Amino acid sequence: MEQDDKIMSDIKSYTLNFGPQHPAAHGVLRLILELNGEVIQRADPHIGLLHRGTEKLAESKTFLQALPYMDRLDYVSMLSNEHAYVMAIERLMGIEVPIRAQYIRVMFDEITRILNHLMSVGTHALDVGAMAVMLYAFREREDLMDCYEAVSGARMHAAYYRPGGVYRDLPDTMPKHEIDSKYRSVRELKRLNANREGSLLDFIEDFTLRFPKCVDEYETLLTDNRIWKQRLVGIGVVEPERAKQLGFSGVMLRGSGVEWDLRRKQPYEVYDRLEFNVPVGVNGDCYDRYLVRVAEMRESNRIIAQCVKWLKNNPGPVITDDHKIAPPKRADMKTGMEDLIHHFKLFTEGYSVPAGEVYSAVEHPKGEFGIYMVSDGANKPYRLKIRAPGFVHLQSLDEMSRGHMLADAVTIIGTQDIVFGEIDR
Repeated sequence: MEQDDKIMSDIKSYTLNFGPQHPAAHGVLRLILELNGEVIQRADPHIGLLHRGTEKLAESKTFLQALPYMDRLDYVSMLSNEHAYVMAIERLMGIEVPIRAQYIRVMFDEITRILNHLMSVGTHALDVGAMAVMLYAFREREDLMDCYEAVSGARMHAAYYRPGGVYRDLPDTMPKHEIDSKYRSVRELKRLNANREGSLLDFIEDFTLRFPKCVDEYETLLTDNRIWKQRLVGIGVVEPERAKQLGFSGVMLRGSGVEWDLRRKQPYEVYDRLEFNVPVGVNGDCYDRYLVRVAEMRESNRIIAQCVKWLKNNPGPVITDDHKIAPPKRADMKTGMEDLIHHFKLFTEGYSVPAGEVYSAVEHPKGEFGIYMVSDGANKPYRLKIRAPGFVHLQSLDEMSRGHMLADAVTIIGTQDIVFGEIDR
């Protein structure tokens, strides 16, 4: 024992830069690690290397023009960011959203949750040395990105939600792979296009039927893998009370055994009409948080299936008919001068939002994502403050990693599922 103490005292303490270009830093994070041998004594996150001034930029744009900035915050959970923003405007203006638009929003929120968790689990596995899971996860991400593209024209930064609803209804056709390709055989192309013969809803329905087996594949590769468990079990433990004190939300909070989910506790849109469970962890370590994310993918799949069933049977408007908020139909603009004027005013001057303040939050894949908005009655936000879950979680990195090995810092960064677009803003 005395010899071990002597060896430890002889080990030189030193400071190490981790990042900001490190592939396992999940963005432009610079960590200054104080180490005793390979044991972390202190972890000091340095942020701000991706700062773009999003909140200030939004204050110089009309309410509609600021919407695409939301996509670029957490660029893995684009539509969830938009959702909190448009809900803030709707609450200030007292806008009623058509029920079909609410179902579409919920469906795409859950598609976004699966997109996020696929990226999170895939990159986390890659960080600790498991290569295959990333490739499997991106296979399913491609299909969901196609859903984004089908409704908005963009695979990532969709700008699909609007105050009052969504940009347009779901398309009746899905884009197909080109039949004439020198890179793929006709047989292979027919297989790839087999589930694209119908509408977008048909494509999503097909996805919900086969996705559970895909999750089974991820679990076969990871859940009982002894190396994966050795790297995650007992690492970065956060007790339930401490998780609440640190301001955790989302998987970081539920992984510590606290059943808190805004979709249940403060329901918005149509979540109170849908059946789903809220998975929670037991031990509050990295492994529990992994299990919660996997379980959430299964629950999101259930929610999407329910939304598809409802949307197939219930046509209707997808955006408010108030033309001071939403543009008139193009056919109407060709015959009515009033509609044409509304169109021009909407996209040049925007609309004035009544003076007031509001906080709007959604159960983002990473936690509670909130928008605090102040309006002075003008056509631009007077103040905008973004409550990014990753920013709150990053503050705990020092506490979670102390006493662990250097290699465990990578595991803890991965379990926090941080994206620097929303942290730096």
